[in-house]
Amino acid sequence: MKRIIFLLLSIFLLSGCSPKPSGPQTLTVMTHDSFAVTDTVVQAFEQANNAKVTFIKSGDAGAMLNKAILSKDSPLADVLYGVDNTFLSRAVAADIYEPYDSPALKIIPVEYQLDATKRALPVDYSDVCIIYDKAYFATHNLPIPQKLDDLTSSQYKGLLVTENPATSSPGLAFLLATIKHFGDSDYIGYWKDLRQNGLVVVDGWETAYYTNFSGSTGKGQQPMVVSYGTDPAAEVMFATTPISDSPVASILGPDTCFRQIEFVGILKGTVHRALAEKFVDFMLGQKFQADIPGQMFVYPVLPNVTLPDAFVKYAQKASQPAVLAPDVIAANRDAWIQAWSDAVLK
Repeated sequence: MKRIIFLLLSIFLLSGCSPKPSGPQTLTVMTHDSFAVTDTVVQAFEQANNAKVTFIKSGDAGAMLNKAILSKDSPLADVLYGVDNTFLSRAVAADIYEPYDSPALKIIPVEYQLDATKRALPVDYSDVCIIYDKAYFATHNLPIPQKLDDLTSSQYKGLLVTENPATSSPGLAFLLATIKHFGDSDYIGYWKDLRQNGLVVVDGWETAYYTNFSGSTGKGQQPMVVSYGTDPAAEVMFATTPISDSPVASILGPDTCFRQIEFVGILKGTVHRALAEKFVDFMLGQKFQADIPGQMFVYPVLPNVTLPDAFVKYAQKASQPAVLAPDVIAANRDAWIQAWSDAVLK
């Protein structure tokens, strides 16, 4: 009798201690406001990993990084996407990432792998250029500027809007392009000339492109904007009424564009390290990389990804983009931005 009671008690205890099926883990990914991905692509990751992915959009890249740094002792996310090479050194110096040597790095060109510590891994790239409204220039019979010096001409007075480099990655990219072209000692004189010529400055890309720029909504006051060389493709692909040509184009003269690379990293303090690694692998994998051009209108770093036809036809790359080494940016960025602020905003 005692054996039967003991056996029943054992069965009861074992059944009570048996693990119950666990629900999906939630992975939180902090991004800039321009992040976009097809729902089915994210769902494929979620289903394969019993996970739920939540995205926190946190402003332009500069504002997003500030938020990640300020909250690093109690991180708001597991993964951070959208820091680019203009802010990379700051993110690494702030020690917000955990290193991760993803297997996917073996097939990604080394030219995009700028962080030797493998804390920030490359995802995509594009050229920050000056985009112009074709119709405006045709209607006003204005020649298209071909080089940076042209923009100080009185015929372009008040026609350019750019972003503040202290708060915007494309704004900082354009500042760096001018530094590369004019040199550390002469770039401020160029910016003072731009200011005298009616330069308009806003905080972020969304405002610059969708509010100030005339080529997107047709309601802005500036027919030139600091934006991306892939915008001509985006205008065609997102047109509400099909169009056979893009209403905007890029100025692609030497040093007028800056090559921008965006990165992903695992934030220190994540409690979902294994899942975060899988998500980074996923972002560097074929499915996500193939989704990038049609969603964020940037080029994937993974070789041999098939691009949308309109992207191939209309997206533009500079043949001589401005390039500055990350360590040079790291050593001088704050001083450059402060000098710019003193010359342009005061």
